[in-house]
Amino acid sequence: MIVIKEVRTKSELKDFIKFSFSLYKNNPYWIPPLISEELESFDKSKNPAFEHAEVKFYLAYKDNKIVGKIAAIINWQEVKHQHKSKVRFGWFDVIDDIEVTKALLEKVYEFGRENNLEHVEGPMGFSNLDKVGLLTQGYDQIGTAITWYNHPYYVTHLEKLGYVIEKEYIESIFPFSNVRSEDFIKASALIKRRYGLNVLTFKTTKEIMPYVDKMFDLFNSSYEKLSSFVAVSERQKEYFKQKYIGLINPEYIVFVEDQNQKLVSFSIVMPSFAEALIKAKGTLFPFGFWHLLQARKKSRDVVFYLIGVEPEYQNKGVTALIFEHYYNVFKQNNIRTCIRTPELAENHAIHNLWKNFDPTVHKHRATYKKDL
Repeated sequence: MIVIKEVRTKSELKDFIKFSFSLYKNNPYWIPPLISEELESFDKSKNPAFEHAEVKFYLAYKDNKIVGKIAAIINWQEVKHQHKSKVRFGWFDVIDDIEVTKALLEKVYEFGRENNLEHVEGPMGFSNLDKVGLLTQGYDQIGTAITWYNHPYYVTHLEKLGYVIEKEYIESIFPFSNVRSEDFIKASALIKRRYGLNVLTFKTTKEIMPYVDKMFDLFNSSYEKLSSFVAVSERQKEYFKQKYIGLINPEYIVFVEDQNQKLVSFSIVMPSFAEALIKAKGTLFPFGFWHLLQARKKSRDVVFYLIGVEPEYQNKGVTALIFEHYYNVFKQNNIRTCIRTPELAENHAIHNLWKNFDPTVHKHRATYKKDL
């Protein structure tokens, strides 16, 4: 018999998080989150995503043992302002038993119907800055700190339950040796002169902070036309500024301004924390913090986390300035591999940025939809 319980206590929330650790035990491709970070992101008093999101967490039990979990999410900003009558599901993990999957999803349907919503989509997080998508190809590729991993049977379960693909994403990778500086250094000098642009680079986190709000404003304007986009709020800006900017090597953040000091492009690259998180096993102590600090200083793999360009500059080659900066920094830091995080398959403007680096698409993922 399958029993579904709503998570109501901190202890149950820890069980919710730790279930994934048991499900993927000894799996070399799954990246364990930090348990403390997950707890904070699920805390409605701390995570500003809850300004616009309503969430219920559920655990599935069979023979008194946890066999699955799911979060049912309504992003009210998406429902009210974008008129998308959607309930989301996320943080979905389950044993290979379709009846467990079915029972968990029924709770999501209940939540959606109670609020007169018309369809369900997932896996997705609370907002656009959370993880997204079910892995559909690339199960033998190591994940990143900002993506979910899942077993292949997840796709089979959803398809058998009547789900269809709603949005597709690709992830790709290329060796730094593929980067030919001559492809963009001449273009960079020309574009700087033509448009009066200035590249801002940094040596300390403190120098970056005054620009972060502008960066999120540009993020909102450069991504707003994508079908899945929900704008980042003022509180979210502050939250991500305090929580994440300090984790990033300052030289891996670059901004481009015009002659009126208006931000027209930005990029954030992070050192890969994947191997450090595997070693940390979900905790910062006693050695997790040390592993993360070592990765921040010495990782030879980098993850392109966010890149944005003001719409009026999107076809003017501004990213040549960004790539010139990164070429010099990566060469100095002996970077080996460049990793791209999930990008919507429909976002051709982003894909075109990378074509000269001959990337290999090594993972596909998708969100799945079903009418209620």
